[in-house]
Amino acid sequence: MKNRKVIVAAAALLLTGTPVTGAAQQSAATAPQKIKVDIDTRQTARPVSPYEYGMFIEHIGSLVYRSLWSEMLDDRKFYFPIKAEEPQAAAPAQGGPFRGMQLRKWHPIGPDQAVAMDKDHPFTDEQSPRIELDAARPHGIRQSGFTLVKGKRYIGHIWLRATPGVTIKVALVWGEGTSDRQTVALSALTSTYKELPFTFTAGADTEAGALEISGTGTGSFHIGTVSLMPADNLDGFRPEVIAQLKQLHSGFWRLPGGNFISDFNWYHSVGPRDQRPPDFDYAWNAMQTNDVGMDEFMTFCKRIGVEPYITVNAGFGDAHSAAEEVEYMNGATSTHMGAMRARNGHPEPYHVRFWNIGNEPYGQWQLGRTDLKYYLLKHNEFARAMRAADPSITLLASGSMPEEAILEGVAADRHIPVDQAGICSDADWTCGFLKHDWGNFDGVTEHWYTRAGVRWDRERAEKGIKVGSLEAGYVPDQETVLEWVRRPSDRVHLKGEEWLEYEKRYPEMKAKGIFMSNDEYAYTGGQTNLKLALAYAMVFNEMLRETDFLRMTAFTMGISTLDFNQTAATLNTNGLLFKLYGEHLGAGSVPVALTGNSPQPAPTQHMFEDLPRTSSGSPTYPLDMVAAISADHKFLTLAVVNATDSEQKFDLTVDGAHLRGSATLWRMTGNNLEAANKVGQMPQVEVKESKIAEAPTILSVAPISVEIYRFPVSPTAR
Repeated sequence: MKNRKVIVAAAALLLTGTPVTGAAQQSAATAPQKIKVDIDTRQTARPVSPYEYGMFIEHIGSLVYRSLWSEMLDDRKFYFPIKAEEPQAAAPAQGGPFRGMQLRKWHPIGPDQAVAMDKDHPFTDEQSPRIELDAARPHGIRQSGFTLVKGKRYIGHIWLRATPGVTIKVALVWGEGTSDRQTVALSALTSTYKELPFTFTAGADTEAGALEISGTGTGSFHIGTVSLMPADNLDGFRPEVIAQLKQLHSGFWRLPGGNFISDFNWYHSVGPRDQRPPDFDYAWNAMQTNDVGMDEFMTFCKRIGVEPYITVNAGFGDAHSAAEEVEYMNGATSTHMGAMRARNGHPEPYHVRFWNIGNEPYGQWQLGRTDLKYYLLKHNEFARAMRAADPSITLLASGSMPEEAILEGVAADRHIPVDQAGICSDADWTCGFLKHDWGNFDGVTEHWYTRAGVRWDRERAEKGIKVGSLEAGYVPDQETVLEWVRRPSDRVHLKGEEWLEYEKRYPEMKAKGIFMSNDEYAYTGGQTNLKLALAYAMVFNEMLRETDFLRMTAFTMGISTLDFNQTAATLNTNGLLFKLYGEHLGAGSVPVALTGNSPQPAPTQHMFEDLPRTSSGSPTYPLDMVAAISADHKFLTLAVVNATDSEQKFDLTVDGAHLRGSATLWRMTGNNLEAANKVGQMPQVEVKESKIAEAPTILSVAPISVEIYRFPVSPTAR
């Protein structure tokens, strides 16, 4: 995922490399008095891939640990020193740059000087806390700020060594009173680290729960690591989150990936969790405990029923470590790394099919970045080594089409004139692979992020003018709801236009089955509500029109489909939409031709070169539609997005099949565009199923809705 603080101002280019000029607003469009839609089931595209609705996640700050993982304690391996409360301004630097992801800290019980970070014989990594004891009052450490549920059972363990005869107490605290806690005494300690389990049951609900570890007496004790989880965790994962994510039919998760991967040491992420050293992630300025590592990710994928897709470190990493990672994941126990995996409790190979070399290597925000010329050499070295470890894997190269390179500043960084940054120019990383690296990749990745509510102004950019907190050149955009909702699907359509240009230059792409993976994408800056869901529905429709080459997509982030807190999770409007499309336009559905009499208006020039030359969407303005036939040709599915505030009607004609019997309608809508689904509240957006007695030829679409129709069909005579 790109760090948006480093986006550099850039101008536009068309696929030919010519700058674009034009009005900032969408040209006016008027729908005909009667919208006519024709579906031809005889004209088909490639079936929808099992990987159409995939997900992406990376270790941004404590994101993975707050969303997926059940661990309740932060910094449980004591990467940071333990001292009295720090100034508030210091917290974000240790907890990551994202609001709400600051780490909870350990603080001394007793005087500061009683707690020292001992670097002699630490349990893991470089230091472990040593607590000097006092016979008169308890000394120890405390962490607070997590949620407890009354009557819920919590389990944990701690590694301790101590002066013989010392008794240590571990307490779960849910209030200020002396009785608002449960305490477990741990004795029989020695000078050697020993793992000791504990169990608690919370006596009250609180959002200010705490864990205290303290002792009294003579001498000292050392803490190696400590862990606290709800007892109902599933292999360490949050059961309420697992239950929700299983509904999404994601197909695959790309993990770990993103900027994080460029200095990720995968060796530190396997083996006994308590003994994995914590690392500092310099991409996101955060400490990572390495508790959720490669084996845990495989368990997670199995839990939610998806395939893993792994990105290897091609920033600070090397081909040898990447090949050993492939061998660890896929190798037989007779191999060196496969034997290590077995020793770690996982004798069976994971058989990971999809592997991505590097993450956004074109971006100056990536650690270890090189120019394209040298990165292509690196990619080839990685590909050869990884395939030597497992020849069966599918390798994806980390590409970047011209519009991505310009918008993210690669051309500016390399001083390439923007009017020379077209298809297969020096700024075109995707074309670099097509020119020079044949045989060393099976697919090419593309990432896109579209920002809501702003557009690019070239004149302001050249003058370095900022508007408020926006980067130079970005200005607030005045849009209609339809324009706002349409914007991200324009980006998908542009990717398709560029891909077709590559296929013209390199016809062997089709013969070799080279495919595209949009394995990061998001519409940023908006609220997670019905309005955003309408935009993503149009994105889905556009992706379903590109199945001939777009085989994989991964939404940023996978957990952005949920609204969650520390104890509960529910599908938000994004998640509800993924569930709807995954269930009714999922793997095996065959997109069919859909035409109409109401073309979409010309694209809006929001930012330079984030728009296609032709309109995205179906020719059914103001509606957007996509249709597919089931693999057995027994059902026709039609998805319709209506982002207007009024009911819309259209005449439907179907060629190549006969509509018969009753149909089914699934309608996703709410009372207004701001309707959202939140944990602990009644859902404001729902999907309701209804029956249609006879397949109609005139259909009515509710305002601000996504509707999916399923018609039983029989083929007509050819």
